[in-house]
Amino acid sequence: MSYEQIKDLPPPEFKRLCGVHIATFKKMVEVLKPELVRSGKKGGQPKLSVEDHLLVALEYWREYRTYFHISKSWGIHESTVCRIVRKVENILIKSGAFRLPGKRELQAAYEWKVLVVDVTEIPIERPKKKQRRYYSGKKKRHTLKAQLVVDQATGKILCTAYGVGRIHDFRLWRNTRVRFHTSQLCLADKGYQGIAKLHPNSCIPSRKPRGKDLSTPERQHNRHLASLRIVGEHLNRRLKIFRILKEQYRNRRKRFGLRCNLIAGLINYELALFS
Repeated sequence: MSYEQIKDLPPPEFKRLCGVHIATFKKMVEVLKPELVRSGKKGGQPKLSVEDHLLVALEYWREYRTYFHISKSWGIHESTVCRIVRKVENILIKSGAFRLPGKRELQAAYEWKVLVVDVTEIPIERPKKKQRRYYSGKKKRHTLKAQLVVDQATGKILCTAYGVGRIHDFRLWRNTRVRFHTSQLCLADKGYQGIAKLHPNSCIPSRKPRGKDLSTPERQHNRHLASLRIVGEHLNRRLKIFRILKEQYRNRRKRFGLRCNLIAGLINYELALFS
């Protein structure tokens, strides 16, 4: 299904099909055109338009079908699909139009904010080597972890970090040297026990004492904290609308961070666009 066939779809249906809004799609095409348009240049001309190049990449992220199945839908070779996806990813990430603010944003001395840190796990195929490094005792399978730091008020993703399934959430946060400004409040889940030693202005749920129940104030505290932290869970859900970050990840792991950062940048762009 080419761009000419779907360009007149209603915005909700276009969003359901491609995973991004029409305005975001047009911005991505604007970024890709200087690199993909070959009119007047030497060499062969591409069979697909710039819009169709982007649709192939979005179809791969959104549905995560194999290169073979996508190639049969578009009438091109599966190696061509692989080159298109990689080319679109490289151009978009290098453009800076969908770049995340990064760790420096956390250390900037700006007005007081509430930050949420959370980790989501993406299943992977069983590695041939060093299987124990990737085995998650929580998920009972081999996974990769993606850590998000989110602005609680706006839902904007500030930075990401990645690790293997075996590493503990708090150790991932500590090893990646993600640090907050002393004036910022950090909200986290029970996987971040000990974060107060590195960032005193932190808040985590109260743990149930062994053989006892939580008191009424502690239960109220946990419920209120969960209602504030839910923004992180919502962003994990939005990331996993793209099935490449939901289903078993089949690609090489060295490109996982690039794809996750790019999809997070698209989410940030749409949050700014429609806020």
